[in-house]
Amino acid sequence: MGWHREPLTGFDLETTGTDIEHDRIVTAALVGIGPDGAPAERRTWLLDPGVPIPEDATAIHGISTEQARERGTPAGEGVGAIAEAVADVLRAGRPLVVMNARYDLSLLDRECLRHGIAPLSARLGRAPGPVVDPLVLDKHADRYRKGKRTLEALCAHYGVRLDSAHDAGADALAAAEVALRIGQKHTALGSIDLAALHDLQIRAAAEQAKSFQQYLRRTSNPQAYVEPAWPLIPAQRTSPGSA
Repeated sequence: MGWHREPLTGFDLETTGTDIEHDRIVTAALVGIGPDGAPAERRTWLLDPGVPIPEDATAIHGISTEQARERGTPAGEGVGAIAEAVADVLRAGRPLVVMNARYDLSLLDRECLRHGIAPLSARLGRAPGPVVDPLVLDKHADRYRKGKRTLEALCAHYGVRLDSAHDAGADALAAAEVALRIGQKHTALGSIDLAALHDLQIRAAAEQAKSFQQYLRRTSNPQAYVEPAWPLIPAQRTSPGSA
C-alpha cells in the first residue's frame, strides 16, 4: 500500500535558538493525519525553558520569557512528557514525520540528557525510527530543483497550506502533509516499506551533507564541516575541520 497511505504523525519543536547542544525547547507538538490528509490527534506543550528566551527567537515563534514562565510547564517535566509521547508513536511503528529531523530529535535528545531523563533511544531500546524527513526526501527525489527547501518553500511546492509558520502545531501538521504529498508524487519513494525508507534517508542525508560540505569548502570555508548523521546526531560529537 505504501507508508503514505497509513496514518502519519508530525512532530515539531520551537526553541530558544538553533544550537542543539545549548538551546532549549519552548513549544512542541505532535499532530496526526489520516491517509486522506485530515488532521487527527493533536498534542501540544508549552515549557518554561529555565533560561531567558532571546528576543530574536520570540520574534519567530511568539513566546516571550514572561509568557513561558507564567504559563509553561517546568522544563524537566515537559521534556519527559514530550519524549514519552514521541516514543509512544515510534513504539507503535507509526512514521514520525520531522522536518529536518537531525535538528529536532537531536535537540530533544540533549534536553533529555540535560535533565537526567531517559532519551528516545533508551526508551525504545534502539535508535529512533521510523522517521520520515520531508527535507531529506525532497532533496533526494528532486536534487537539482533550484530555490529554498524550508518548510514554507516545500509547502508552496507541494500545495500544502501553512497558516502559521513557526507555530509548532501548524508546522507539525504541515510537515506531515508535505510527507504525504511526497509519497504520492514520487512513487518510487511512496512504494517502499518504512524500514527501507528509513535506511534510504540515512544514506541520502549523509550524501547530501557530503555534497554541501564540498560546496562550502570550495566556495567559502576550506574547513567547513556538515554533520552526516541522521536522524539523530550523537551526543558529544565534535565537528572536525578535516572530516
